[in-house]
Amino acid sequence: MSESSLTQFDWKCQPQAATLINQWTEDFVRENYFVANLRTQMLAVTGTRLSDWLDHFSLPFSAELESQLSQSGFQCREESGDPVWQHPDGLFPDVVLRDIPRRRMTLRVESVTDFLVAHRITTPIQGMPGSALRLACVSETESTELWVIERHGNVGFKPSESAWTHLPVILQHQEAFLLRKRNFASDEEGFDHASALVAAAKEDLGQDRTCDLFFAAERRYWESRNRAARVQKSRQDELGLGWANHDHHTYRSSRKHFTRLIALLEQLGFQCRERFYGGAEAGWGAQVLEQPATGVVIFADVDLTAEEVSGDFAHEPLSHRDQLGTVGLWCKLHGEAILQAGMHHLECQFDFDAARTQLAERGIQTMAPFTDFDFLKQAFTQGEIWPVAEGRIEQAVEEGVITTEQAERFRKSGSIGSHLEILQRDDGYKGFNQTGINEIIRKTDPRYAR
Repeated sequence: MSESSLTQFDWKCQPQAATLINQWTEDFVRENYFVANLRTQMLAVTGTRLSDWLDHFSLPFSAELESQLSQSGFQCREESGDPVWQHPDGLFPDVVLRDIPRRRMTLRVESVTDFLVAHRITTPIQGMPGSALRLACVSETESTELWVIERHGNVGFKPSESAWTHLPVILQHQEAFLLRKRNFASDEEGFDHASALVAAAKEDLGQDRTCDLFFAAERRYWESRNRAARVQKSRQDELGLGWANHDHHTYRSSRKHFTRLIALLEQLGFQCRERFYGGAEAGWGAQVLEQPATGVVIFADVDLTAEEVSGDFAHEPLSHRDQLGTVGLWCKLHGEAILQAGMHHLECQFDFDAARTQLAERGIQTMAPFTDFDFLKQAFTQGEIWPVAEGRIEQAVEEGVITTEQAERFRKSGSIGSHLEILQRDDGYKGFNQTGINEIIRKTDPRYAR
């Protein structure tokens, strides 16, 4: 892998495209009372913005709109005969140009049914239960329509009415992922088991639906181990939104099993994006991956040296090291994130200040922000403390990776396990902060954190 691959994903702000999307959003707020009220509720109840839930706009076709989109960096592709405009360099809703009488805004939710129940709306749902895409119109004015959509590995805009026939098989694999065994005599067996479950689901449902089911189960497991997650999920469920505002899922891995983690993710359809290195002092790096059909983004963290970051560390086995960095020690104490431990954190898109203030009112404090740019803000909630198994402590002492004093502290007080991460993006910025994250990772190191 060439050195240039380290910088090929050089994400930039896209202010022109952001201005266009914000203008359309404000037009909907002015012209549709339900949209205006929902935006107010989103901010007050969930600490999120209307823009954090945008899936796509459907607008009447015009040459002027095509010109505006093209000049703003959007590119056109065909989808079932309709021009679909997407922005390759930023995080923006798609724009579909159609022969329709009214403009449509569509919000993405985890479940259309849950949204309708939460807002006491009775309206037909397009797409049978179990379909990979379902949607419903929830508000209409003379000039606008508001729709909600749920996606399960489907990037289109029209549901298939025949997908419901797979519902029993979907439920079977959903249950298998939710009940996935995570503790084995060896981690190799755990990876083999997870891979076998994925292979079986792919054979029945295809890669994209399998990926959607797998990560819905992963979020459930993470929630069960993190109070901040449960508090925020209940807030978002109050409006029937679910976790559809997820930005990325973060997994920590030992050096020994990092290539197995990447292989499992690639089995689910993930593609490698940019790579990170926190610096020699930090001693860790990350591979970012994205699954195009589901929109799931993964941050895969691992102890790493400066020499290794320029190689293909995602696919070439990493050598054994006696010393453990922050990521390696976390795995030593809690297990692999894809197995026993569960995700280190889920990062979702919010109004940064509103989310932190509202969570604090519910007893969930956040750490100092590690990114505070105009276009990107990030902060962890205070870490969830997990007990550490005695066998893991003893092994860590025997291997010399923790002191006896640290061992006693872990026995008595446990160790930081997981977080919810609060993120705000603006101007369509799709990247991550490579400089400020070093210090926050160090603050989550079990040897130094209190």
